[in-house]
Amino acid sequence: MNTARQIDGLAAATRLPAGPLHLAIGMFDGVHLGHRAVIDAALHSARCDDGVAGVLTFNPHPSRLFRPEAAVRLIQPPTLKAHLLFEAGVDVVITQPFDAAYAAIEAEDFVAHLRQRLPQLSALYVGENWRFGRGRRGDVALLNRTAQEAGLTVISADRINHNGAPISSTRIRGLLEEGQIKAANALLGYAYRSEGVVAAGRQLGRRLGFPTLNLGWAPELAPRFGVYAVRVRPIGAEAETALPAVANFGLRPTVENARVAPRLEVHVLASGAFAGTGWTTGTELQADWLEFLRPEQKFADLAALQTQIAKDRQTAEDFFLR
Repeated sequence: MNTARQIDGLAAATRLPAGPLHLAIGMFDGVHLGHRAVIDAALHSARCDDGVAGVLTFNPHPSRLFRPEAAVRLIQPPTLKAHLLFEAGVDVVITQPFDAAYAAIEAEDFVAHLRQRLPQLSALYVGENWRFGRGRRGDVALLNRTAQEAGLTVISADRINHNGAPISSTRIRGLLEEGQIKAANALLGYAYRSEGVVAAGRQLGRRLGFPTLNLGWAPELAPRFGVYAVRVRPIGAEAETALPAVANFGLRPTVENARVAPRLEVHVLASGAFAGTGWTTGTELQADWLEFLRPEQKFADLAALQTQIAKDRQTAEDFFLR
């Protein structure tokens, strides 16, 4: 089944594809390898049952409600998370608004709440440490008991470890903030991704001999400012069509004051290939981040910046020739 249906909240989940619903539940920020253990279990069972593979996730992060002064910054916006879930093979993504009313549902009533809104619900899939209900009182043991009373199956997945430590969204956030993009990608199971619309710029890169695409992108969790080797392609295009590029993400301190918002600027390495793409202002692109090349720094003048950009381009070309 490949319906790729996105639904805004359980109240709107009234017309799901026919068949028993196998529902993975969680925040799934990053859709990393640990999350995939839960999601893949739902996918496999749904396919064996001629059913529907669904995901119930939440927006915003619960910390926005409970501790807004120190809210968790998301690895990805909900739209990109949904794209990744559909790429994984999920049929339906239900994004439930996490507000005070939803947070007040008692743990003992959670399964009944789901069953009332999702009559075709057949099985639930969660991580072994997943918590739910008012005050996060619900655990997998309570979920098992209340689900069995409702005639549902529960599958809880063990945590997945990488180099002896659990894979978690928190761990990935730390790696991204440190610029350890290869290590983050190993935990994600895919290349960290930016999605945005090409915006008009000041053409400074073009004047320096290195034209760039300015990708409109403002993540909650910003990776370390610096220069990266990336591959860029239109959103939804096949990976084989991606072009190698070098990208700068940061505040551009040589040419801007400190008050500007961070910007992602992408320079495609193969100028001939880029010329035939038709990528202009308004084009929706994604950049897959592969290698951290150097931290952002301020240069004495534009000539010094131009020299360094040339070095960055060569470093990126060498990376893609490995």
